[in-house]
Amino acid sequence: MPASESRRIMLVDMNNCFVSCERLFGPILEGVATVVLSNNDGCVVARSAEAKALGIQMGDPWFKLEGRAKQWNLQYRSSNYELYGSLSERVMTILARYAADFEVYSIDEAFLSLRGTPAELTAVARDIRATILRNVGIPVSIGIAKSKTLAKLSNRGSKKNPALEGVCNLDDYTPEHLNRILAAHPTTDLWGVAGRTGARLTALNIHTALDLRNADPALIRKKFSVVLQRTVYELRGIDCLPLEPPATVKEQLMFSRSFAIPVTTRQAMERVLSVYSQKAAGRLRKQHSVAKSMSFFVSTSPFSDTPYESVHGGVSFPVPTDDPVEMVRAAIAGLIPQVREGAKYVRAGVMLAGLCARGAQQPLEVFVPLHEHKAVGELLDRVSRRHGAASIGLGLAGLKGAPIWSMKRGHLSKRATTHWDELATVHAR
Repeated sequence: MPASESRRIMLVDMNNCFVSCERLFGPILEGVATVVLSNNDGCVVARSAEAKALGIQMGDPWFKLEGRAKQWNLQYRSSNYELYGSLSERVMTILARYAADFEVYSIDEAFLSLRGTPAELTAVARDIRATILRNVGIPVSIGIAKSKTLAKLSNRGSKKNPALEGVCNLDDYTPEHLNRILAAHPTTDLWGVAGRTGARLTALNIHTALDLRNADPALIRKKFSVVLQRTVYELRGIDCLPLEPPATVKEQLMFSRSFAIPVTTRQAMERVLSVYSQKAAGRLRKQHSVAKSMSFFVSTSPFSDTPYESVHGGVSFPVPTDDPVEMVRAAIAGLIPQVREGAKYVRAGVMLAGLCARGAQQPLEVFVPLHEHKAVGELLDRVSRRHGAASIGLGLAGLKGAPIWSMKRGHLSKRATTHWDELATVHAR
């Protein structure tokens, strides 16, 4: 291996991920200020560069922006998680071709570990950008450095400086130039350093990333934590955070949503719990797991004029299961008696815990519920895949038509990559 060839961390980040996904099948949004809203169209969770230029911040409530949308020519879209997840999966599939040591960090970010000279790694990064743009249509930015923390910082530079054309390799900079870069970033720009930690660092006269890099690691550990001590070492180019392989089985699964309008009756809440339990069970089967226990909750709004109410419950299954019948029964039996008629519940959730691979533990026949032999869950999955998620359900969850409490998504784009009946239409001129 040549002396100049070294192992480096590469962070690939999808630019303005949700907005870029919307623009892929909505070219009318190109060059236009665009925001994507949270569940129930509540607040801003993604912004285009044009929206950022208008001063729109992450978390801004939509009701405060809506009145000025026409004046600004501001476009908005409801969150289309199915579309974003599908496009993210395509991007990650491409990235996995470039490195065996690979970590999907979030829906729009991934770390890769690669070896090569600075010139070779920059060339690989440019090839990755071009391949993703050509094969998926999503722009990405790439930072390259000796550690994850520096790669994160490098990635910021790849976005801020147009001259870099989306790729920033910190090996291209002299130590003096790198010092100036670190000195230009406050500590709160760093990965994992929040505002409260930044304020405490300021009290110790540590204001910038350069100050933190030069701080005494032992003092930082004593005053803060071993996590922040690792950040000090990472800023020095010492890789302390290994890439994490994808978990084969998640430790927990949760399905939780806010309602478009409050749920006020037990009957309506039964339907909520039936739908949510079946959704959670479906996710469980998708990863070929079973659950040992289940918990559930419903709550009112803490911001309403009436006193806040939250009721919850849980159950342990005699045998780990993915059966939706068992889960629906458990949720309704455990929670509905606690639900107060007339209370304005605005949120509910179902969580499955103690997950393990399906078939890892074979129960005795006498402990298996009779209806599990009928494979109801697999039947629901097959029908849903063929006829759509709303085509079938157990009990109240199978009622035709979306309930009025369903999550509000008033400007939802089509799921063009996962549903045949929502494929994009191209008009030739």
